[in-house]
Amino acid sequence: MNTLAIEGGLKTVREALPHFQNAAGRTFDETEEGLVLEALRSGCLSKNGGSMVKRLEREFAAMVELPFAIACSSGTAAVHLCVAALDLEPGDEVIVPPITDIGSILPVLWQNAIPVFSDVEPRTMTLDPVDVERRLTKRTRAIIAVHLAGQMCDMDSLRSLADARGLTLIEDCSQAYWAEHNGRLAGTIGDISCFSLQQSKHITCGEGGLVVTRNRRLFQRAALFSDKAWPRDIHTLGAARFLFLSQNYRMSELQGAVALGQIRKVKDVVGRRRHAAELLDRLLADVPMVNPPYVSPKTKHSYWLYFLRVKDARGAALTQQFGEALVAEGVPAWVRYIVDPLYRSPLFTKPATYGTSGYPFSEWGTQIFEPGLCPNAERALDEVIAIHWNENLKDSHVHQIAAAISAVASRYSPAANSI
Repeated sequence: MNTLAIEGGLKTVREALPHFQNAAGRTFDETEEGLVLEALRSGCLSKNGGSMVKRLEREFAAMVELPFAIACSSGTAAVHLCVAALDLEPGDEVIVPPITDIGSILPVLWQNAIPVFSDVEPRTMTLDPVDVERRLTKRTRAIIAVHLAGQMCDMDSLRSLADARGLTLIEDCSQAYWAEHNGRLAGTIGDISCFSLQQSKHITCGEGGLVVTRNRRLFQRAALFSDKAWPRDIHTLGAARFLFLSQNYRMSELQGAVALGQIRKVKDVVGRRRHAAELLDRLLADVPMVNPPYVSPKTKHSYWLYFLRVKDARGAALTQQFGEALVAEGVPAWVRYIVDPLYRSPLFTKPATYGTSGYPFSEWGTQIFEPGLCPNAERALDEVIAIHWNENLKDSHVHQIAAAISAVASRYSPAANSI
């Protein structure tokens, strides 16, 4: 058996792979350069007075075939626009998944509402509609369906449940550009949906977000919320122009210029990521201990990350060892992804919200944020290694990644350890 890199051997992957933090892993070219220069030469770098962000909004809305789009300053801001558009009452509840970025959940608390964690389906690691229904109460107002690492939720079931209960269905597509469910694009099934343009995403302008909807009422409130609730078509500077409590989440013209160039490339980016992921799936078919990401037959995955599952009774400790050995072999990855479900964060367990008040949990909270709240999520996170995925991976890169996984799997397999 060859010596692993973590034990002093040579790396399997001996060249730097394309990565979202370097130019080799991004798709910037003269398209973005030209648009940025155009914005600079205009002399106006604010959305209010500029044209670049407005062009981005029009073009993205047309791409997803929805009437309304709003560009904003971050993916978290985009989630906040979706939540704020509902005009929630304090103590209203919003169903959220335990496996996601905290930006999917913070906006609920900023609106003084209660995030209610619902468990996930074991294979997809996305919201389990059966468990979602179990968590509903008379205070539930919305469901945030987070499409994880490029895998969409069971949107047929969540859409039916939301319609039957009169709930708003929010899609968080930050990790799932151009994923599909039954032939429909991510972001086109919910009542209002959001995307992220943060550095690591399929496309990026460093930081930024997009919101889309077909609902005019939700669009109007979200658009106002992004700009201090100031209706710019009312030409007055009187105090009456500030219509409700809101934020300033405007995107700048420079962000808009880069994002405009990027959205035109997203279909190709996702296509190349799929090609590389499907190749790795085939190469891992006979490798012990590991499973490729599960892809529901109803969906097309868009592979923000490649979730490698380590299937072994030794659990989280073995996954940690496996992941560290894989990184040592030269495979870029987040070992065990977020490690713990978000409800184990001090934000929830203390809770650490507004001073020492614990508000809004102290007033309306019902969940106890302790192990066992979402057992499927806890088990899944004990098994998953998140390999950084990229549209610029060559087939030769994928073969090296497969060889590294195979080497580590052979070293840590039960058979090898019984010798």
